[in-house]
Amino acid sequence: MRTHDGTAPDAAGAVEAAGADTGAGAARLQALFEGHRLTPTQRRIAHCMVRRAADAPFLSSVELAELAGVSQPSVTRFAVALGFDGYPALRKHLREVAPAGPPVAEGAYNEYQQAVQSEIDNLRHLAALLADPTPVERAGRLLAASRPLPVLGLRAASAQAGGFAYFARKVHPDVRLLDEGGTMLADRIDAAQRAGATALLCFALPRHPREVVENLEYAREAGLTVVTVADSAFAPVARHSDLLLPAAVGTGLAFDTACAPMLLGRVLLEAMCDALPDAQARLEEFDTKAATRALFVD
Repeated sequence: MRTHDGTAPDAAGAVEAAGADTGAGAARLQALFEGHRLTPTQRRIAHCMVRRAADAPFLSSVELAELAGVSQPSVTRFAVALGFDGYPALRKHLREVAPAGPPVAEGAYNEYQQAVQSEIDNLRHLAALLADPTPVERAGRLLAASRPLPVLGLRAASAQAGGFAYFARKVHPDVRLLDEGGTMLADRIDAAQRAGATALLCFALPRHPREVVENLEYAREAGLTVVTVADSAFAPVARHSDLLLPAAVGTGLAFDTACAPMLLGRVLLEAMCDALPDAQARLEEFDTKAATRALFVD
């Protein structure tokens, strides 16, 4: 008698047990990496170790570097980032915990599912924070009252800033997107302040560009109230923000995932609309013009 995939029953059981051991090892590795701020190169090493969970405790730093496609010093820096003295200490730790890890639960997640589950957890945490709507409502009023409204987001945060600005322009009379760094950034903040801006909205995500921190400080010195959406209340931009709204990013993939910051941006839009008495009229006007111009196919 053979199983549906063609293996003998004993062989199938052995394969299943091996898969369970590998899954348990991957889960332990994932738990080890969580909570650490890793660079994209370091995450590449982490993902390689998760994929080779059964072999990870026995790989040399050179072997791991070759498998991950990075340099051997990068592997050493990766181990130090995890809190170990070096890679030998990390490998020793993995060998010690490998036999004693808890069994994998039935239907355990692979690394991609774990990344999604992490984002779901971030959204749940955001929902809990929004149980007190006072900070978001205050932010909405500050943004609605600023004419113009500068919206800052550089590098990883440019997508969140751009998305917010795109929708905000439908209800706010003057939204100015600041998504390019350089020496002109302070000039654009000055121009917004001279035109009447009273607040600036910033999206700040890891890795935090130095010029974002510097220009937030500059904006506050210019008299603007800074509202910031950041990945943590302890982010480098916190001390230069008058109102910081945290929304965690996911770190389970090679590059951060930012579902919670994006959703918080939409929540801020809603709060701003609530504070703009003519927001609904502007939306209806846009819909009318969009229909006249046949902008959309649906």
